[in-house]
Amino acid sequence: MTDFKGESVNNILSESKKIVYGISDISFIVKFLKQKLLTCKVFAFYGPLGAGKTTIIRELLRSCGVQGPIASPTFTYMNYYTSFLENSLDPALNVANENLRNPKFYHFDLYRLNNLNDFFGAGFDEYLNDTQGASFVEWPEIIESILPSGSCKVKIDYDSDIEKRVLSIEIID
Repeated sequence: MTDFKGESVNNILSESKKIVYGISDISFIVKFLKQKLLTCKVFAFYGPLGAGKTTIIRELLRSCGVQGPIASPTFTYMNYYTSFLENSLDPALNVANENLRNPKFYHFDLYRLNNLNDFFGAGFDEYLNDTQGASFVEWPEIIESILPSGSCKVKIDYDSDIEKRVLSIEIID
């Protein structure tokens, strides 16, 4: 198992473009992604079925103060969440970005969406571009051409050890 104890989130990710992690390391991954909320408003999650996209998004939303059930919107395409905690993010994040006080979160699962026109037809682009919220998109391939500059591409894949995953993050220019 990867040991992240005592390591800075930014140190680990600056030294390596890829991180191998196990289920017990999810909180470390979530901590890093939560810091990225300062600069990334859209997180595009790529990976095969069962790789852990929904698990990471669920834990990230919980860490931001979202309460109640958090499930993949497989059949609804999008779930909307808000944090009811006054300072749901770290105080340093709140000071740095006023838009993240009591933020809105949009969780998309586009696996069953047929094409980009269906995305626009449903009005989902309005949520994706909401400056007062953050979007987490599973199966983003269909909307890749409209992902805003500064979006985070989060790629998750299986490691050779089936109990572990490989994560990489890329910022879209």
